Amino acid sequence: MEFPLPPAEALVFSDALKKQVTDRIESQNGWISFADYMACVLYEPGLGYYSGGSANLGESGDFVTASEMSPLYGHTLADAVIPLMRQTEPKILELGAGTGRLARDVLDRFSSSGVTCDCYEILEVSPELRQRQQAMLGKYRQIGWLDSLPECFEGVLIANEVLDAMPVQLVVRRKTGWYELGVGYREGRFVFDERPASSALADSIAFQIPDSGLLPEGYVTEIHTQACAFIRSLANRLAIGKAGAAIFVDYGFPGHEYYHPERTAGTLMCHYRHRAHTDPFFLPGLQDITAHLDFTSLARAAAEEGLDVLCYTTQANFLIGSGLIGLVQNLSEKRDDAQFLLQSQVVQKLLSPAEMGEVFKVLILGHNITPPAFMLEIDKSGRL
Repeated sequence: MEFPLPPAEALVFSDALKKQVTDRIESQNGWISFADYMACVLYEPGLGYYSGGSANLGESGDFVTASEMSPLYGHTLADAVIPLMRQTEPKILELGAGTGRLARDVLDRFSSSGVTCDCYEILEVSPELRQRQQAMLGKYRQIGWLDSLPECFEGVLIANEVLDAMPVQLVVRRKTGWYELGVGYREGRFVFDERPASSALADSIAFQIPDSGLLPEGYVTEIHTQACAFIRSLANRLAIGKAGAAIFVDYGFPGHEYYHPERTAGTLMCHYRHRAHTDPFFLPGLQDITAHLDFTSLARAAAEEGLDVLCYTTQANFLIGSGLIGLVQNLSEKRDDAQFLLQSQVVQKLLSPAEMGEVFKVLILGHNITPPAFMLEIDKSGRL
């Protein structure tokens, strides 16, 4: 696959980041975990993909999120949030808000529906994206930005394509057991090196893959230690409040599908200028690196910390159940044929099993929250 060359100044930043990673490898006896590598190339202050300004969203960037495709996505999500927010505080916390379009669309829908939202806070690690959000959302009085999760949260948390960018550990099964795939540096390039899994990693493997001993030799997969730890931390913050909910939208599978014996190479994927590939060592800091989510482990981690699984379903079922089709029909009634055609094409991509409709899932967690009727109707948590 051929890739377009980045600007010369971008290569300077990438080379600087590469030097930092190689220094870190040398200082740790020639080996770091892949999670450490992924954290560095994505979040190293001033140089990482998300923290250094390289993250490009939209048609001209590296990838497009659902919230960037149509305001109907945010309007539909807002309609799903309303019955949850009525059971807690009129407050939203969004993680990783991208360009700010989702926040704008949610707040606009609240306003047109006569729903009060006293506070809409954003937790954003990228200084460049925070600036874009501030430019887009300047007129909204409810908006504020956080640098870390609050110790206690009451309201509704939204995380749209956030957990997939949390660093993962890579493991491979050998005849003698599980090994961790880490990163070394030889002959001027990064390489994978393996070593026996630590006891802590072995515990995580057992938590995520109960039948790990049945997988074939050479099987490579991801262990989501940081995502599970984040869910546990969030659960503690929700559980000490009176009531709260969290909505996670991302691509992934339940555990029995994620760790299927035929999925032998894992799900790790890189995105550069709308080209998907599997080389995490390509242009460090200038490409996104993600992994699909194991929703079963996330739900178990939340349940162990006292949260309820209110709903688990596909994106298509969630959007339809939340009223997306009705919003599209409203466009038709306004006789705006061009806008109706454009939005219908976007909706097709959001709902199609061949596009985003099936691979994207929605996991809704809650504390002292009763799921609304439409969530009960579409819930497939029994498949987790």
